Amino acid sequence: MILVSSCLGGIECRYNGSHAASEKILRLVDEKKAVMVCPELLGGFTTPREPAEIIGGTGEDVLNGTAKIVTASGEDVTALYMAGAEKTLAYAKEIGDGTVILKENSPSCGSSFIYDGTFSGKKITGDGITSALLKRAGCRVLSEDELDQL
Repeated sequence: MILVSSCLGGIECRYNGSHAASEKILRLVDEKKAVMVCPELLGGFTTPREPAEIIGGTGEDVLNGTAKIVTASGEDVTALYMAGAEKTLAYAKEIGDGTVILKENSPSCGSSFIYDGTFSGKKITGDGITSALLKRAGCRVLSEDELDQL
């Protein structure tokens, strides 16, 4: 069983209350080959919520304590993101096969790209905090753009 971001499965849990449904993900969920998870909701966020970005690096840097995740208004929400990442990892170990498909660009789920922390829409190469934690634990993390690798 693989884990997939809930928003890719059609759940309206993104920061702005939308989803990013993928037909391939919906099919995997319908076929009972995938289970949905939202690290941000697991961390205690509600939907909708203020946008947040990683300031000072990537998810790896957040795990190392040298970067943080803040909202557009400046609130430090690193602890909530970390809690969600840890719960997602525990869930992946419990029911997953080590493969996780996460929503690209998110400060939580980005697996190749995240926003640069300026809230300007500019992206940088790097992982979100959940993606970084899962990779550290040996999980195979893909984005919705890499589904052909399954």
